[in-house]
Amino acid sequence: MTGVRTALDLSLYLVTDPVLCGERGVAAVVADAVAGGVRIVQLRDKRATDAEIVEQLGELADAIDGRAVLVVNDRLDAAIAARARGIRVDGVHLGQADPAVERARAALGADAIVGLTANQPEHLAALARVPAGTVDYLGVGVIRPTPTKPDHPPVLGVDGFARFAAATDLPCVAIGGVGQSDAPALRAAGAAGLAVVSAICAAEDPAEAARSFASAWEAAR
Repeated sequence: MTGVRTALDLSLYLVTDPVLCGERGVAAVVADAVAGGVRIVQLRDKRATDAEIVEQLGELADAIDGRAVLVVNDRLDAAIAARARGIRVDGVHLGQADPAVERARAALGADAIVGLTANQPEHLAALARVPAGTVDYLGVGVIRPTPTKPDHPPVLGVDGFARFAAATDLPCVAIGGVGQSDAPALRAAGAAGLAVVSAICAAEDPAEAARSFASAWEAAR
């Protein structure tokens, strides 16, 4: 395992939403959020083409400027294309229906971050058949219903998250309707971090919103 993987900080994880970012643009919101304490950014844009995703990755890499990790949701081929262009894309976050994590690891190499959405026991059973070291972390949720993902899986709640996190050695990031006030309970439940969408993307001041989340997480130690 190499540098960016061993130093991976999942404590505050921003998932982008182009609609919620509005006229400011995703790159500007990401730049502010990283300044406020976001440590990993996932570019998520379901409607963009792969070519558009590559362009966005270039913009976000410039906005982040090495201050946080950048991964892309679902689009393994776009990540490969961006890296071929010299864009700093640290990896991918895949869902259960996306390209297999083994394929992502083989394509991106040992230095890349590979994240996976998982929230059911059968997902862990399938993961047990994957070579160790293939996946770096799990995105686990939803904690409560969220309008940013209308097709979200059944709600886990904090107790469900705790049971899931206890069943795996991989770090688990809590996602889905997570607020700052959830930090103590989720940290006690074994969360490696909080994943946030609307609370930062739609915030009037993304930097301050990120700073508040980071402070809440730190205070929950």
